[in-house]
Amino acid sequence: MPSHRVAELAAQAPSSVRPFRERALLILWPAFVMAGVLDALVFVIVDPNTLHWFGTEPFSVSASAVYSIAFLVFWAVISTSAAITHLLEGPGPGPHR
Repeated sequence: MPSHRVAELAAQAPSSVRPFRERALLILWPAFVMAGVLDALVFVIVDPNTLHWFGTEPFSVSASAVYSIAFLVFWAVISTSAAITHLLEGPGPGPHR
């Protein structure tokens, strides 16, 4: 019966530990998508050709380089936030664990 197999898998799930690759993908993939969304939202408002470094000369890099650097920064920040959340969500002391 399929329902019996589902019950067995559900009983095993809390005790099984996911492999590192799977945990990393659970953090990095949603962060990648949201970094793309944030990059698009920011650069709908901000023109990369008008950016200045603290009021001095404009950036001397291409617009695509600014987009890429901003995307990687957004991805790193969102991934770090998700990784910290994942670490804090792990098993710990408490009556429900």
